Parts: sequence; C-alpha cells; structure tokens
Amino acid sequence: METVLKSEKQEVKISIDSPFVIIGEKINPTGRKILAGKIKEGDYEYIRGLAIKQVEAGADILDVNVGVPGIDEVAVLPEVARIVTESVDVPVCLDSANHAALAAALAVLPGKPLVNSVNGEEKSLAAVLPVVKEYGAAVIGLTMDDNGIPNDAETRVAIAARIIERAAKLGIGIEDIVIDPLVLTVGADSNAGAVTLQTIQMLKQEFGVNINLGASNVSFGLPDRHIINQAFLSLAIGMGATCAITDPIKLTNTIRATDLLMGRDNHGMRYIGYWREHKPKEAA
Repeated sequence: METVLKSEKQEVKISIDSPFVIIGEKINPTGRKILAGKIKEGDYEYIRGLAIKQVEAGADILDVNVGVPGIDEVAVLPEVARIVTESVDVPVCLDSANHAALAAALAVLPGKPLVNSVNGEEKSLAAVLPVVKEYGAAVIGLTMDDNGIPNDAETRVAIAARIIERAAKLGIGIEDIVIDPLVLTVGADSNAGAVTLQTIQMLKQEFGVNINLGASNVSFGLPDRHIINQAFLSLAIGMGATCAITDPIKLTNTIRATDLLMGRDNHGMRYIGYWREHKPKEAA
C-alpha cells in the first residue's frame, strides 16, 4: 500500500517498504506559548523559521495547526499553510477539526496534502470526508468515535474499518487513508503502549493500510520522556507503523537507525549521511 503526497515539486511516498516518513510536529500551538502568541499577532516569520528548521532536521512533511482560541481559523490556516509551502518544498499536513478551514486551505495549496484528521464520529465523517474527496487529498483516520478512545485493539480496528468503508462510498481509495491507532500515555495506563502496538499489528494484517502515530503522547507525565519516545517509535515501526507526527530534531536519528536495522537503508547511506550532517552540530 502506497500513499503518495505532493508539494509543488516534491513527492513523498508512505509505504511499509519505504523509509519511515517523519511529519514535523512543531507548527502546533498546543503547549507552545510563543507560537500561539505569534499566530495571534500574525507574525508568520517565526513559523517560517520553524518550517525550515524541521526540514533541515529531517522532516518529510510538515503538520500545520493554528488552533488558537479567538482567531479566525478559516482565514489563518490557508495563510500559514501558504507561508510554509513558500518556505520549504515538502507536502503539508493540515491539522484542524474545522472542516471550513480545511477546505479554505486545500483550495490554495499546490500538490496533494494530507488532512489531519477524520474519526469515527458521525459528525466528523460527514463533515471531513467530502472535503477530502473534493480536493483530492489524503486523510488520517483516528480510531476513536462517539464513545471516545477504546481501551482494546479490536474496537479500534472496527472504527478504522468504518472510516475506510465510509471513505470508499465517497470514492476515496484505501491508499489515501492513513490510520492512526492512537497513543495514550503509559503513565496513566501501563498497558496503553501495548494496546497501540497490537492495534498496529492488526491494522497491518487486516487492511494493509499505512499507519501514523502521534508518538510523543506515550510518555506524557513521565521523566526522561525522550528515552520512552525513542523506544516506542522503534517498537511501532517494527510492528508496521509507516509515519509519525513527531519532533524531527530529537528523533530523526532514532528513525534513521531503525530504518537501517530493518533493511530499508541500502549500505546505511541515509543513516551515515544524517550522522555526518548533524553530528558536528551536536558536538559543538
């Protein structure tokens, strides 16, 4: 299964047979006061810098979220997405629950973006999927519904099946659906990581779809979060995850190493190239 995304000049393929795809997470004001303030002020140069820094660190796609209380998201999301595409030549992942804002941004973006996201709630399916179809985008499907996030893998897989089925009725192919099995913190439930890993395995076996993770959620509330995030990402990639919304600055080296160990890096050239480019900066 191959999900193809495009910027104006560049194509990114998400596939189990390809290197793991990194979706840079930093253009998201949740928990980032400086970014939230810049979005309110309309100071987009700060966002331009975040975009460039993430791509330099290894991001293949950039998540763009402008969800700050009080702003006109329908006006701001297209403008910020445009600034990002002017600054770097990678596809964009539009991150919003506002279907009108998604439509406004999709209307001005070149190529084929990714939409983050739809879920199994009826109102989400009815609002988001038609927009995805109209603009020929791909979409992330979250395995949650009106009852929240299930505690078991079987129910999450059933929600994924519902999203895939509804999308198919609108003519959206399964290759344009990336399922997110959802990651909850192991600090609150020590079985949370295991349930997500089991869901990944079942999704791969049943549908063969591409699988996304919001990987850093797993470590929330715990000390030394980076170690937990590294370990979880490697386990998830081994199970069949093919992309993640994560921090490319902190985790690209771990992802490159995991790709190398899984035979996705011929002669280790991507791993060695990344090390050569970034190791001097770390040492300095």
